[in-house]
Amino acid sequence: MSVKKRVEKTEMQWREQLSPEAFKITRKKGTESPFQNAYFDHHANGQYHCVCCDTALFLSTDKFDSGTGWPSYTQPASAEVVAEKSDRSIFFMPRTEVICAVCDAHLGHVFSDGPQPTGLRYCINSAALVFRGSDG
Repeated sequence: MSVKKRVEKTEMQWREQLSPEAFKITRKKGTESPFQNAYFDHHANGQYHCVCCDTALFLSTDKFDSGTGWPSYTQPASAEVVAEKSDRSIFFMPRTEVICAVCDAHLGHVFSDGPQPTGLRYCINSAALVFRGSDG
């Protein structure tokens, strides 16, 4: 899977392109409510793309029900499409932030309590994603 060319826009351009919720989550590092988002209980076959730059980020074959209320994946579609950063915004709970490697959109966080084969749980906000179904 080849990585797309870097996408950079001004805050105003992102505001014009995105819904208010998608802007708050992807550009301001927000979090949507659990169990009340588009993809936590979504089971169709296809790919989940970045709402900001349309990069394919996660595959439905790697999605699992974590019971957390957010869509969860065992791994990204490829190692090159996501980046990870230390997140100490909650000082007593250091986390690892997951961002789109193409446009720096905040996607969610990754935790080490997922199922095998990776043992990882990429906990991702639905509002940061657009689903593209597969034919068949």
